[in-house]
This record gives sequence, C-alpha cells and structure tokens, in this order.
Amino acid sequence: MARRTKGQYSPSLFDVAQDIVGGLPIKLIEQWLGSEQTHADALRLLQSFQVRGYNVVSDSAGLTRLSRQRGLIEILALIDQPKQLVHGLGTALGGRGVGIWAADNTQMFYPPSVAPESLVSMLLTVQDEVQRDCQIRIGLGAHFGEFYDLSGGLYGAQSDAIEELAENHTEGGEVVISQALRELLPEGHAFTLEPKEAPPSPLGPCWRVVEGPRLTDPRRSSELYPIPYSRAFHAELLAYQSRLGDVAFGKRLAGKYLQHKTVVLIERQAQQAETPELALFDNLSLSARMKDTGLRHLASHQGEEVKVVGPLGIYVFDAIPAALGFAQLFRRELAREAISCRIGIDVGPVLLFELPSGGRDIAGMPVNIASKMAQDLGRPGGLYLSEALAEHVDLEGFTERRATVSGVALTFHEG
Repeated sequence: MARRTKGQYSPSLFDVAQDIVGGLPIKLIEQWLGSEQTHADALRLLQSFQVRGYNVVSDSAGLTRLSRQRGLIEILALIDQPKQLVHGLGTALGGRGVGIWAADNTQMFYPPSVAPESLVSMLLTVQDEVQRDCQIRIGLGAHFGEFYDLSGGLYGAQSDAIEELAENHTEGGEVVISQALRELLPEGHAFTLEPKEAPPSPLGPCWRVVEGPRLTDPRRSSELYPIPYSRAFHAELLAYQSRLGDVAFGKRLAGKYLQHKTVVLIERQAQQAETPELALFDNLSLSARMKDTGLRHLASHQGEEVKVVGPLGIYVFDAIPAALGFAQLFRRELAREAISCRIGIDVGPVLLFELPSGGRDIAGMPVNIASKMAQDLGRPGGLYLSEALAEHVDLEGFTERRATVSGVALTFHEG
C-alpha cells in the first residue's frame, strides 16, 4: 500500500483533544502517518498496547430468521440474556468485557493467570445456562495468543481470526477452541475434543469441546456487561424480559425509542501487507479515510455517521435518495484510490444510541439486511438495495437477485 500522509486527510479529523474518536485510536493513527511507516515503526508504536491472554468471542445463532418473526425491542431483550451470562460468569473467573456489546455478539479477555481448564469449564457452563434459561443460542470461540488492546478493542491478526471463527463458523451451543488453547490444557484433561471444520486461518486447527467438566461452584458477577444503551432504556429492557407477552408494553417501548431510518452499510476491502502489524496500521489508516469521507459529505446529504470500525462504516439518513447518492459518491471516492467496497442499503425501524465512552451505535433489522446483502452475498464494487427500497428509487442499471442466507430468503437489487 502506498504511504499515506496526514496532509491527505481533512485537518478537522485530527483536530481533537481525545485519543479515541468514535472507536478509532486517532492519535495513534496520526503518529503512524507522521512516521516512515516501516515495520519497525509499527512495532514501536504498538509495543505499549500488546497484551497476552485468552480472547473469547460469542455470536448468536439464527438471529436473522428470528428477526423476521419478532420485533426489534423483543430481539434486544432476548439477546440481552446470554450477554448477562457470558459476562457474569466470565467476570467472576477473572475476565473483562471488551468493547461495547451493541450487537448480538460479545468479546471477553482473560489474563494468562486464568487456568485453561477453568476457562473451558466455564464456557461449557455458560452454554448449559444459555440452553436452560434463554431463547437465543450462541456459539463460543476461544483462543490464547497475543493481541493489541487499542481504543477499548482487541486488534491484530489473531483477534481477527477468532472473531471470524466465532461469528461465521460456530453453531448455537458450540464451544470451539484453538490449537494454542488446546496445547495449554493439562495432560490427561477430562475434556472430549473433536476436530472442527473451518477455513484455514492464523489459528491453525480448531477443536469442538464435545463434553467435559463444568464449574462445580459457578459464581456470577453482578457487574453490568458493557451495555451500549442508556441506563434508563436498559432498565426498561430488563423489565420487558419478564413480560415478553405484554404486547402493549412492547409497543410503548418501540414508540418511545425506535426511529425510521435508511441505513447505509459500507464494507471496504481489507488491505494486505508484508506483516500483520503493517496490515493493522494500513487498515486503521483506511478506517480514518472512511471517517474523513463522511465528515466531508454527510452534511450535504443530510446524513449522520453511526460508526466506523475496522473495514465497516454505518450511516443513517431520513431520505432514501440522499442515502443512495451518498453511497454512490462514497464508492467513487474509494475507487479513485483503487479501494474496492461493497454497500448494502435498507430502510426501517432502528434503535440509535449514544455510547457511554463516546460515539454511537445502532441495532435493527435494516442493519442486518444491509449486512447480509453486502457482506454475505455482495461482490467487490457492488451496491445492493433491499426490496423495501425498490419502489422509491430508479432501478435502471440494477439487476434483481434472489438468495437465501441464514435460512432467510432475500430479494434485492445489485448495481
């Protein structure tokens, strides 16, 4: 990747006092842009952020299909329950929540002092309690390795790999561990393991934990997981969990908190580099480029940035034509720098919320549909419109497509 400089970005992007802007370590990116951008520079800048331990990620199973049957507020109440279990049991064992748990997935970090057999037993215990008490099922992936703790999140090739494994290659009820974690288990351990089929990754072979001992005295921390919502909304969400059949209460919450928005989800291509550390900074620089593009064009399209994290940017608009125009402009700007992207657009009710640490996040079916079209079914350079947009835009130059993903049939338009 060609060397980037600070002068290629809008001055306002770096003209801030805080180190983290909407999830991006903006001061670290600024230091990188001011360096020679060698591997040695990358190692020097990252040295103080390196951590070693267990990275555990969960992801919900069958959520897209369930979202077609239940309202957003009910879905948020349902996915809150396994989050509480993952965090409560994990924190009691010595872990800490990573990031803000806005979506249906979670991430925990555990120091090396945690015994590997205790960790695996805890994960099996989590699955038992989810099976017993929750309507949502989750898959769990765990790896022991080295990561970079930046802006409240874990970065690096190994972190990306365990997130990919958990989110795309685990099933509800599964516990999957990496080879590195398996090698830490004591000789003669009591767990039954079998190979897990998954695409090649930096983790090497992975293993399903089929059976094994559970925690004999499972303790649960009362500390709240990293909730993205206001305390007031979360309190009402907890109240709704005990009365999910109360249709009137659900409608009142939906009317109070949901907004009708057009959602634009943009995933740019990831950058390859000679070393994982160089790739990390190249991708952070491109995330800053996405944020910069939003700063320059969102106001003229009456839109708002929700977040830019990793290769993903999410934006919301009141008007469908404005959203489409912004998406087309964004795609052209990235293409001029030989950066490919794929974009999904859908419209409907969403929950937008301010994060306690700054920045924003979003939940709702339009985000899920935009992601399925662009990330799961999209091709590089493609722009994808959901069927809900069809009657509101000119579809000349678009081709209708039909596909089934996560058990849900989708009709959408590619252009």
